[in-house]
Amino acid sequence: MPWLARGAVLVFALLAASGCGQDASPPSMTAAPLVPDIHSFARPAEARVTHVALDLHADFAARVLQGRATLTFVRRPEATELVLDTRDLAIARVLDSRQQPLAFRLDPAVEHLGQALVITLPASGDQVVVEYRTSPEAAALQWLTPAQTAGRIHPYLYSQGQAILTRTWIPTQDSPGIRQTYEASITVPRPLRVVMSAEMLTADGVDAGDGQRAYRFKMDQPVPPYLIAVAAGDIAFRALGPRTGVYTEPTMLASAASELEDLEKMIGAAESLGGPYRWGRYDVLVLPPSFPFGGMENPRLTFATPTILAGDKSLVSLLAHELAHSWSGNLVTNATWGDFWLNEGFTTYFEYRIMEALYGRSRALMLATLGRHDLLREMATLPPGDTRLALDLAHRDPDDGMTSVAYEKGAALVLTIEEAVGRDRFDPWLRGYFNRHAFTSITTQQFVADLQQELIGGDAALRDRLDVATWIEQPGLPAGAQVASPAFGQVEAEARRFAQGARAASLDVEGWTPQQWQHLLEQLRPTPLSPAQLKDLDATHRLGDTGNSEILFAWLRVAVARQYAPAVPALERFLTTQGRRKFLKPLYEDLMQTAWGQPLARTIYTRARASYHSVASQTLDGIVK
Repeated sequence: MPWLARGAVLVFALLAASGCGQDASPPSMTAAPLVPDIHSFARPAEARVTHVALDLHADFAARVLQGRATLTFVRRPEATELVLDTRDLAIARVLDSRQQPLAFRLDPAVEHLGQALVITLPASGDQVVVEYRTSPEAAALQWLTPAQTAGRIHPYLYSQGQAILTRTWIPTQDSPGIRQTYEASITVPRPLRVVMSAEMLTADGVDAGDGQRAYRFKMDQPVPPYLIAVAAGDIAFRALGPRTGVYTEPTMLASAASELEDLEKMIGAAESLGGPYRWGRYDVLVLPPSFPFGGMENPRLTFATPTILAGDKSLVSLLAHELAHSWSGNLVTNATWGDFWLNEGFTTYFEYRIMEALYGRSRALMLATLGRHDLLREMATLPPGDTRLALDLAHRDPDDGMTSVAYEKGAALVLTIEEAVGRDRFDPWLRGYFNRHAFTSITTQQFVADLQQELIGGDAALRDRLDVATWIEQPGLPAGAQVASPAFGQVEAEARRFAQGARAASLDVEGWTPQQWQHLLEQLRPTPLSPAQLKDLDATHRLGDTGNSEILFAWLRVAVARQYAPAVPALERFLTTQGRRKFLKPLYEDLMQTAWGQPLARTIYTRARASYHSVASQTLDGIVK
């Protein structure tokens, strides 16, 4: 049987057993995940968590969360144990719904995964209560001192659960295939404010005595645990539209609100492609600079890096990406981390469509072309197996799969499908895909089955032309998968002129977008420019002083490649004032490649490491040695 048909037969059988539909249905054992998750200890076919209720107190002095998690579960009649994922949690005791103690054990730790918490279930009942405390080194939690915040007065806390870090602050079944609703009460010292990826029930908190306030939240739609997120600090809010707003520190509120004022328009553009937005509100929390990602698509409340605040809305494509996750990733989720491309490939494609609708096809093509260049460069550094869409992550940290392959190769496949059938057919299929799998987690095989049944049908020529099996199972990028921005032709001509000796002031850059500047600097990076040329370029166009983080990053890579000492102060400033892994990793890698750069890298990293999130430092520890 061809790979496509083989996968389809298997998936149709599984779908018949589990069902799928437009609305979140009541939890039952028949809705258990269809495939094992190698990154979870859970045994959901026996007993599966369906709801988490948190009651936690944030101790900023000790850098811990402490309290209880009440877990509601479904189980088979013969099940005697509930298995949870934990990592570095101190478990005080486990109780049943009548507050009677239950036997439990923590199994030996496994690299990357942590420890299984195995609870002996009572004969009846559907709840257990776990009393626990997080570690001060909990990988998901970033505790910031006042000096590490914009306001420099109050401390700050935020979480980052993707991929498998939620288990470092919540004992639950930490698998993207085990969706759970949740509620929470989080207590913090006055005057701090708490926000979560859920409906806020107490906007101003309630008095909890002893100088504390408690904030309550609920999320009625089932989400994968990595999307449970919390932040607490000196946080202000400004509405941007009837269902949108921005949270951030007061000193950044005006600039963030101005930069993100098009959020409501973005939702409208996204709904025209993906169908109705199903999460109620869409707010953005602009975090302190240490946040390791550009954004994190936590439902109802995207967490975003302040590096997107360029002052001219030129980097809002990141918000288009996170908004798109409200459909691809949050509504329909990868069932395992080996299927990560289902989240990011669809979302990257969706992002480009939003940007096209709001800012025109030219800008969308520039973004797609830059993304394709990133993909080709990164694939050249990866082992062949990691350039496949369907990844084998056995015995590996799932973060290893978070490369541009999932994003840009995945988007290229989705674009290939769109171009093969045309938007008149593709767009209804895409909306239907989101509806058919809403509030579920699916595998690559299920995607293939849906594509075959709902779009390809009996069209053998279309099936052969798409050749989805090659895209998914084979390394590299299939021949013919091309994308190019016509606007970059002029950029490349100007790059050649400058490399050949033209003065920077003579370059025809009037009206250039930030994406064109990025492309110019990408073109110049491998060019053996002289110190005089670099000085001319920087002095003329103020690259080292730009407020656009993408342009600054591209300029610093050019400077490091040429060992240009006058750029070192800007480099140090950039590496010590933000923690976005996308920027940190390439710059440290570039520095470590030369005798000139190695001492710089070690000195800067020693100073900056404590301010980085563990997601970033875990990556960088293997680079800066």
